[in-house]
Amino acid sequence: KMEPRVLKRKSFQIVGYALCANLKEIEEQNLGKQTLARLEDSFSEIHNKVGNNIYLVQIYPMKDDFNAMEDAFTQIIGYEVSDAVCIPEFATHHIIPENFYVTYTHQGPEAELYKTYDYLYRDWLGANNFQPIGYDAELWDKRYKPESIENEIDVFIAVKEKE
Repeated sequence: KMEPRVLKRKSFQIVGYALCANLKEIEEQNLGKQTLARLEDSFSEIHNKVGNNIYLVQIYPMKDDFNAMEDAFTQIIGYEVSDAVCIPEFATHHIIPENFYVTYTHQGPEAELYKTYDYLYRDWLGANNFQPIGYDAELWDKRYKPESIENEIDVFIAVKEKE
């Protein structure tokens, strides 16, 4: 099993669809699956795609007692683009800044992804003198098979060194 590692990623941009809800609402109302289907339906309308991989970007309110199950946050599901032109109606354009990220590959069903996030946010970051800076991302590529034990999702948590 690979260990998490820290790397610097250049800025990149995505075009896709945003939703604002908590995890409970996202799961109960299938908001993520609906948003993904909407994105896939818009495939041909999103220009200048850099490959066919999909990114899920999650932006959190910076508060000490944040709880993803209860507190609303923003999710954007989209394709990386080299240039955002002719964006489909109701779509959003988001720029992910150059930053340092803790990256780790989740292996197993998407339903168990919370275990990877718990490990990284609760244990790994503090033990390695990093703190999150309010957003993370997932890369869904050809290995993305959400129901399968062979599923793999690359997780990127934006971080800075603890002061």
